[in-house]
Amino acid sequence: MKRRKTLAKVLARSRNVRFEDALALAEGFGFRVARIAGSRHILARPDIPELLNLQAVGGCAKPYQLKQLLDLVERYNLTLEDEQ
Repeated sequence: MKRRKTLAKVLARSRNVRFEDALALAEGFGFRVARIAGSRHILARPDIPELLNLQAVGGCAKPYQLKQLLDLVERYNLTLEDEQ
C-alpha cells in the first residue's frame, strides 16, 4: 500500500493496518530498524532520542503503537520522505 494511503488509514484510527505497511510508513518518516527482538521491531531515527516499537499481531500493527508513531511525527514535525 502507498505510504500516503497508509497514513490516511492510520489518521482515521483504523485498527486494520498491515504490519508491513506500518513499517514502510515509519521508514517513510525516516525511521530505520535498529534491531529486532522477537516480534518487536525497534526503529530509530538519528535526530530523535526516542525509539519506536512496532509489533505485529495477526499480521496487523498494534493501534497504540501507530498512535505513538503519529505522536512522534507531530512532536518533531516530520514529513514523509517523498514530500521533500
